[in-house]
Amino acid sequence: MTATAVARAAIALHMAFLRHVSELLEENGEYVDAQALTPARTWVRYGGPDAAPVTTDGPLPETSDLVAGWYMIDVESRERAVELAAYVSSEPGPGGEPLYEWIDVREVMSEAPSDD
Repeated sequence: MTATAVARAAIALHMAFLRHVSELLEENGEYVDAQALTPARTWVRYGGPDAAPVTTDGPLPETSDLVAGWYMIDVESRERAVELAAYVSSEPGPGGEPLYEWIDVREVMSEAPSDD
């Protein structure tokens, strides 16, 4: 098998896993949304009313290696969110081996944070 064929097979396996996760979340009533992101990105900073927005390819280049997409889920507890994140972290990479990637778990802010 050529290197290109191996890479395509690895991508297909990876995408099949992500579809499986979406199906699992839907079956459990936990799925809200999921999106894949392109590798290209632009960071923007506004300098005020007298300055044009400044753009760059990013102050954190390693972020593009980590953030390829996201899931929005609706679960009963933080523990369930962490459990699902751990499962997604085991997504297959090259050779079908689990990647064990870092997963960022955040809540959607529904009100201003307290001063506590």
